[in-house]
Amino acid sequence: MPENHPRIAIAIVGAGLGGLLCAVILRGHGIDTTVFEGDPEPDHRAQGGSLDLDEHTGQAALRAAGLHDAFLALARPEGQEVREYDRTGRLVNHEDAPASSPRPEIDRTQLRGILLSALGEGEVRWGTPVSEVAPSSGGRARVTLGTGGTEEFDLVVGADGAWSKVRPAVSDARPFYTGNTLVETWFTDVDRLHPELAATVGHGIMLAVDAENTGHLIIGQRNGDHTIRVCVGLKCEEDWAERAAVDLSDSAAVRAHFTKLFAGWHDDLLRAIHDTKGPFINRPVHRLPYPHTWQHHPAVTLLGDAAHLMPPAGQGANLALLDAADLAGAIRDAVADGSALGGAVARYEEIMQPRGAIAAEQSARALEQ
Repeated sequence: MPENHPRIAIAIVGAGLGGLLCAVILRGHGIDTTVFEGDPEPDHRAQGGSLDLDEHTGQAALRAAGLHDAFLALARPEGQEVREYDRTGRLVNHEDAPASSPRPEIDRTQLRGILLSALGEGEVRWGTPVSEVAPSSGGRARVTLGTGGTEEFDLVVGADGAWSKVRPAVSDARPFYTGNTLVETWFTDVDRLHPELAATVGHGIMLAVDAENTGHLIIGQRNGDHTIRVCVGLKCEEDWAERAAVDLSDSAAVRAHFTKLFAGWHDDLLRAIHDTKGPFINRPVHRLPYPHTWQHHPAVTLLGDAAHLMPPAGQGANLALLDAADLAGAIRDAVADGSALGGAVARYEEIMQPRGAIAAEQSARALEQ
């Protein structure tokens, strides 16, 4: 940082992939960065399944942070295998994983661990939720903490996901339900305890779709820790469980409901439902309108799901990482040449918003197929 340039203070709300990568790059250039996270500790809750990182988006962002080699050490090219079945259990499409994949898989927990290690211990303010962000005097932004008190920053970055507390400072947009829900469960030590299911899923992802009738589906995804993450996909009302009088905390009741719903499916596919003891986690799929734009404010911006929430189709995590790298790079350049921070934010938004709109439309269309 040039000696004649005033020091700037940046807050990143959310210690997910995008927020952490942005902090890693900024801290690496000596820029004061505070990361707020509501979770009390890194392992407070499950971080999700496996991610395929594209060489032009997610991997490019990791290169910008100097973390690409660490990613490659854990990446699983074999995770790109795809098996598609119909409800009768017939394999209708099989794509072997290439020896060198442009989108190798990595478990989200492992990737987050790489970022946390690069940032360093004690650099995230765990157990510090943000309840509100608002513009303040002098072109800065005020952060109101859920634990009490306020703090002011030159820039606040909303990297806090679908239900962002930062987004209302610049946008009235709210996520809406897409008509699709994923109900998640999982299997551990699958090759030893569930070899039949492991064989059906393979090394990557398994999709079984009842395209001609209900549109319901079963997804099985192999993770690097010998687990298989299963998602039962439903075309349904958001309150489907209440309508069906199913207690989501009662795994036996959920299993029984899905057994009826998927009656007639092949036993090899139904193992993904019958053989799990639960729990089942209900995950309604929401998205933001696209294009999602807002009136630029020099002290508040968004990245990742906070900016362009979209259905899961392999782009969300990649774009969150790329957003983070682009924003951090723009800030770094502004600090280096002594230009206005707000101009850097505007340049980032001019790139990020149309890119996010294209990806959100593609993901929405994929969901409708």
